[in-house]
Amino acid sequence: MSLGIMEEEDLAEYFRLQYGERLLQLRQKFPNVEEQSESPSIRLLEKKKEAKIMHQAMEHKKQTFQRRMETLNLRWEELGVKEEQLKAHIHKFEQFIQENDQKRIRALKKANKERELKRQRLRELAKAKQEMNALRLEHQRLCVKLQDYAYLEKVVENSEVFRSEVVGLRWLHQALGSQLFSDPSPLAPQFEEIHEVIARYKTLESRWAHIQNTAAKKTLLLGTIKMATLNLFQIVSRQLKETTQESLEDTHKQLDLIQQFIQDLSDIWAEVKKKEQQQFRV
Repeated sequence: MSLGIMEEEDLAEYFRLQYGERLLQLRQKFPNVEEQSESPSIRLLEKKKEAKIMHQAMEHKKQTFQRRMETLNLRWEELGVKEEQLKAHIHKFEQFIQENDQKRIRALKKANKERELKRQRLRELAKAKQEMNALRLEHQRLCVKLQDYAYLEKVVENSEVFRSEVVGLRWLHQALGSQLFSDPSPLAPQFEEIHEVIARYKTLESRWAHIQNTAAKKTLLLGTIKMATLNLFQIVSRQLKETTQESLEDTHKQLDLIQQFIQDLSDIWAEVKKKEQQQFRV
């Protein structure tokens, strides 16, 4: 009994596997008897119903598509706005970078210019220091020359006294000489005194000639000193870029101004060296 049931089940499974798909295809090809029994009006209503359902489905899909398109359009507009904002940010950033580059270039140019100005000022200060040392030496030399000139002025003042004394002795020498040649006996006791007077006369005459010669040399030297002092004074005036009311003949005041200029340069140089030492320590 059970064996028969199993054989029937196996046979049914066999036919189902062998002919199931074919039977399904044949069923799809041939219309159902119930469907054939339906009237055309019923089929038309069903077709309309299916068409309505299809139309509703299409409308639903259309609305869904429109909503999606609207969403996409909004998204596209948002992306456009963000793109413009991004372009604006990029433009600002590029402008910021460009401005920073320009500032950096200006800063570099300014730093280079300041370094060049500093080097130029150091060169000018070094040159001024050399000129200051030269001016100091020239000032010392001129001061010594002026002292000699002051002594010369005193000598010239006293030269008139020497000259009058020399003239008197010359006249006395001539008178005594003529008297000795005519009659030497009355002057014999004063012979030694006469010789002393003659010797003094010759000494004073020699000194007078030396004074005249020295005075000529000192006068020439004095003119040279005054010209050198005037040249230095004019150089200092050009450096100071100002006009002065000092007389061109007042050598002492010119030397005072030169000395003051040298002192100012010395103070400036000392201040520069002090700042350099402070920067080096920092």
